[in-house]
Amino acid sequence: MQNFNFKCPTEIVFGRGAEEQVADKLHAYGANRIFVLYGGGSVVKSGLLSKVERILLASGLAFQVMGGVQPNPRLSLVRQGVRMATAFQADFILAIGGGSVIDSAKAIAHGTANPGTDVWDFWSGRAKLTKSMPVASILTLAAAGSETSDSAVITNEETGKKAGLNTPFNRPAIAFMNPELTYTVPKKQLVCGSCDILMHTLERYFTSVKEVNAFTDMVAESLMKNIITQTKIAVEDQTNYDAMSEIMWCGSVSHCNFTELGRCKDFTCHKLGHELSGKFDVTHGASLTTIWPAWAQYVWQDDPERFATYAERIWNITTGTTAEKAKAGIEKTVEYFRSLDMPTNFTELGIGIQDKRSIEYLADMATAEDTKKLGNFHPLDKAAAIEIYQLANH
Repeated sequence: MQNFNFKCPTEIVFGRGAEEQVADKLHAYGANRIFVLYGGGSVVKSGLLSKVERILLASGLAFQVMGGVQPNPRLSLVRQGVRMATAFQADFILAIGGGSVIDSAKAIAHGTANPGTDVWDFWSGRAKLTKSMPVASILTLAAAGSETSDSAVITNEETGKKAGLNTPFNRPAIAFMNPELTYTVPKKQLVCGSCDILMHTLERYFTSVKEVNAFTDMVAESLMKNIITQTKIAVEDQTNYDAMSEIMWCGSVSHCNFTELGRCKDFTCHKLGHELSGKFDVTHGASLTTIWPAWAQYVWQDDPERFATYAERIWNITTGTTAEKAKAGIEKTVEYFRSLDMPTNFTELGIGIQDKRSIEYLADMATAEDTKKLGNFHPLDKAAAIEIYQLANH
């Protein structure tokens, strides 16, 4: 097994009624002034926001509330949040929602802790993040894993660039995880979220590290099989606590780096998918299921044995040559995405691209105009990114 460093300091409060502990936990972390962030109207309609407000009020914690976070979270809202949190003199950020809300909360925390720096400078690499303030989340959608991850993704709507930032300062202090809060999410969000969870581990399973990492592989494979099985159950009954709790916990484990120990991230599909979201505002999970089949078709011959192992252990494909099993595993994955009504090409995603310039634009954005390569399983330059986008463009 390869050397690794691993630290995931997020405290997990998991189970029915987890959100009821929010005030006690915030007090324990020394919080006094809470900036509460949420997305659309679902947490208002469900009564969750008013419940949290009552809990905070009864505990004597001062708080200010801001809504309006959208999927593919916007830089403009983050900047507004920084201004509001700074004026309120917040010392803790509380996100109520899914990954977009949590990512925005992280960005607001960074911006509020560094008033002399525009928050986008951290995402663009123009400034180095050296301090932040604590973030907590009450999770309402299992998907991004942002509640435990060291990453956050923000979209600059002025430039159309969707960018991620990985830093230990992105690790939330606390995650309140009650699976019952995910019962009412739209089915499309449920399956998009589950596919995102699956992809977080797939993007760690196929990497440049070829040495045996038996336990890490077992963890990754078990998680992938579990999310595939539980999502099928949840699609039929979103109030199935067992299935929804398994999905929620898989989401946190899948993106806290635990399924990559002794390996490394590749995340090529994420980076290519981010450009689709940045330009066309498509759902993150849908961008991933659109890109993965084209990526797998392009790279599988780099390591057919790994793809064959994936086919055997995840899809129980045991007959055929190594190449036949590898290709069959890819096709089974595509079939699974389609069984959830998830797109697997540009047409199904609803963004058929006719002109070559648009493909080149996406590749330029992904590779910073061919100045950086993507991933490590098969490092992609601009020309390779163009080929993968073209493979998906049908």
